[in-house]
Amino acid sequence: MTSEESKRGGAANSNGSFGKAERVGKEVASHPPSLDDSLVGDLRAFLIDEDHLHTYDDLTKVNPVTPTTVLKCLQARYHAQVFYTHAGCTLVALNPFQPIPDLYSLDVMREYHNAPQPQESKPHIFIVAEEAYRNVQGQLEPVNQSLVVSGESGAGKTWTSRCLMKYYATSQDTVDHIEKRVLDSNPIMEAFGNACTLRNHNSSRFGKYIQLQLDRSQFLVGASVQTYLLEKTRVACQPANERNFHIFYQMMTGASGEQRKEWKMSHGQRFNWLPKAAKTLEEDCFQETVEAMSHLGINSEKQAEIFRILAGILQLGNIHFDAPLNESEPCTLEGQSKEYLQGAAGLLCVPAVELQACLAVRTLMAGKQSILKPCSRSECGVRRDCLAKVLYAHLFEWLTMFINNSICADNSTWCNFIGLLDVYGFECFQMNNLEQLCINYANEKLQQHFVAHYLRAQQEEYVLEGLEWSFVRYQDNQSCLDLIEGNPTGVFPLLNEECRLNRASDAGKFRVRLEKELSGRGNISWDKFSKEPHFTVAHYAGRVSYQIEGMMEKNKDPVPPEIIALLQGSGNPLLCQVFGDQEAENSATRGLSKVVTVVAKFKNSLESLMKILHSTTPHYTRCIKPNPDCKPLTFHKKEVIMQLEACGIVETIHISAAGFPIRIPFSGFIQRYGLISGSSQIKQLVHNLEAGDNDLLRSAVEAIVSTALGRRSIGPMFRVESESCASLVHCGKTKAFLTQRKALLLELLEDQRKGILVQKAFSIQCCWRRHQRRRRRARRRAATLLQAAVRSWLVRRAVRRWQEAALVIQTAWRRWRVLVNAFAEAELDDAQDFTEDQTLPDLNPLVRERGSVQISSLPGPVSLRGWPMGLALASAPTVSLSLKATGFQKTVSMLASLNLPSASRVEYKVETNQHQHGVASVRAQPRGSVKLHYQRSPLLYADMLPDLKRDGVTGFNQILLEKTL
Repeated sequence: MTSEESKRGGAANSNGSFGKAERVGKEVASHPPSLDDSLVGDLRAFLIDEDHLHTYDDLTKVNPVTPTTVLKCLQARYHAQVFYTHAGCTLVALNPFQPIPDLYSLDVMREYHNAPQPQESKPHIFIVAEEAYRNVQGQLEPVNQSLVVSGESGAGKTWTSRCLMKYYATSQDTVDHIEKRVLDSNPIMEAFGNACTLRNHNSSRFGKYIQLQLDRSQFLVGASVQTYLLEKTRVACQPANERNFHIFYQMMTGASGEQRKEWKMSHGQRFNWLPKAAKTLEEDCFQETVEAMSHLGINSEKQAEIFRILAGILQLGNIHFDAPLNESEPCTLEGQSKEYLQGAAGLLCVPAVELQACLAVRTLMAGKQSILKPCSRSECGVRRDCLAKVLYAHLFEWLTMFINNSICADNSTWCNFIGLLDVYGFECFQMNNLEQLCINYANEKLQQHFVAHYLRAQQEEYVLEGLEWSFVRYQDNQSCLDLIEGNPTGVFPLLNEECRLNRASDAGKFRVRLEKELSGRGNISWDKFSKEPHFTVAHYAGRVSYQIEGMMEKNKDPVPPEIIALLQGSGNPLLCQVFGDQEAENSATRGLSKVVTVVAKFKNSLESLMKILHSTTPHYTRCIKPNPDCKPLTFHKKEVIMQLEACGIVETIHISAAGFPIRIPFSGFIQRYGLISGSSQIKQLVHNLEAGDNDLLRSAVEAIVSTALGRRSIGPMFRVESESCASLVHCGKTKAFLTQRKALLLELLEDQRKGILVQKAFSIQCCWRRHQRRRRRARRRAATLLQAAVRSWLVRRAVRRWQEAALVIQTAWRRWRVLVNAFAEAELDDAQDFTEDQTLPDLNPLVRERGSVQISSLPGPVSLRGWPMGLALASAPTVSLSLKATGFQKTVSMLASLNLPSASRVEYKVETNQHQHGVASVRAQPRGSVKLHYQRSPLLYADMLPDLKRDGVTGFNQILLEKTL
């Protein structure tokens, strides 16, 4: 495009439209068609309706589909601050270059997560996330998903990936512990792996593939991170107007006074490896990185070790060497380099003398002898840079491993995953070296995956299935991939072969060899008039020139053994842990004749990544950079159209609009929707799908669709009665195809299937509940019978035990009574009674025969003890006590109850035959009974204690003194 045409195009841009159709026609007639003026005749009707362009949420609705119409639609939506647009099977995301908080809020996340049909909502990155999430659940069989976010550097890939991770981690109402850890891994990876470049303030300088691990209930239970090709050369060499990794600037801006003192970072100190330190970015947030480390389980001691290593790397950048006067002597330190060397040695916990010797002297092996050779000034700088790169690369690998150990779940707890790929975008700078070649090669591989999956594989499948299809031409980048990775004549194989030769690298000779081997390829060219050896590759996104100087050294990536030995003896526990197994790896590598180069490692890791992508269902999101200056809400047509053409958006829209995005095999279709039809043949076919013929399966699919359409409720989406089954479903040889326009038929099938499943589920629930009730009743009856039997048995057992116990007690009691009676008889029956005074009158024989004891002539009252009534008997002419039994025992019992007056001159004394031994029986008890015959006083209050001093007994007690026999 000429400058004059560019001015006209810019004027058209500023006006926001092409103007009236007549004016456009005149410009086309007088000037060649430009980017803004092409296809005016086809777009005349379309351009009149420019005010409604921003309402097209899918670029397949644009008619006709051309680069210009697609560009105008994206521009209109961008000016309306609508940044997401569907492009058939992909999503186009325009970077607004300013924060839009309401676009990614939690309410918006819940809205898309709870939407019954997310595809019907407004285009958003959350739709891609929700589709992948629901695809894991799967209609037929769960399939792992991959979200591929591609685009140029600065197009918004990192932000998009961050939004996707946040969506999956906050899909529930609360953020769980593992989900919090997954989110906290982002700030750490970005701080240590991202940097500010000319094209992007937060550019990823490494590739990462994050696997979000889901359990059988589709809950996030863990994650794992795989990294690719960290640009470690940025640690020691930063391009012009670019910065080092974010973590160094975070330390400079967020460290406290004590930390600065510990890290030997004064406020006025300047580091050579921290260019543009005065420029502050939003990513320079030290506290966020520290908090994320703490949440992931990196304690304060381990954090201190990490930051001491980083501070030591910065100190290494200020070390410079002076050339010695004698070549046989090592280089000396210049200026303040001694202080920086001491500081670096102290932070890395290694001796300063050994560190200086490691940088200035190298060891050569001559047989079994080692020779020390001083290094030149340039070699000292190379070894210093190599030490810094090795430190940072191994520290980054340790962080990645620690994060995986912290957030990765056991293999038994997860069954599916959703992969999220965020790689560096396509890059083209003034100076491009091996890093840019690998980065652009990775983008070529991803573009080829997109081409193979969407553009080529789908069209080939349509032809193989026998559908009417005309091929849509697209840009295939397979020739560029063959140029880079082709074996044996490719850039990478030739570069590896050159590095394996035991000779000094020569950029000029390598350029000559490339030109000789690859001169017939159309994707490579050379500028013969350039003084610096280079080659130019025509990538899918543009032409890039790569410098050959230094490419072979970077590919070899040699690490002197002195550096490894120095770091293995460090007093820093983290360095000892990181470099502990390095010696074993180096010894194993030395035994191999084949040198493992950087290109070989990257190619192998990229191939493993592509295998994962091919085994999953991909979802592509194309990030577009609206302007090269990263200005908010600024749209440059030329910049955007180049990206659209490079990634094949227009061809994707063509194929998506005319193709069949919904493809279901006959077997899967019948297996899922066969229950809609009540035909017994189809039911039998569902159980014997392997034995079914394709023609039979095709007829079954048509029958199912006809049944579904016959059962449908008439609605606005199926009012056209002329539509036959063949127009709704395109049956190939083995699959049923549905266009995007007929996707409503799939919804109809799903609704009817869901309704039938609801009915079947209701019937199953009724049968199950009936079965449960019957079983519960039978169990209750059985339990009742068992309880009755057990209770009766328990009662019988208890009665039997009681009877046995009673017999035992009775037997023991009888034995005891017999024994007691035997003792009593032996002790008492041979007792003799006598009286000391024989003045007592003899008892009446009649009374003696009756067994009575007559007490007649006692001067005082006799008190009776031990009787319940507790009466006091006054003296009477005669008191008779009636005894049922005679003998010694009765007499003893009676006398024990009578308190005879002490004034009596007569004493009646009874002694047993053991009285001389001082032993009396305690077991003997009165036998029989003693009865007192008395009359109860009718008076309520009688004188219980009569006055004994009087001559006669007075009072109411006279009633009690009646003579009784």
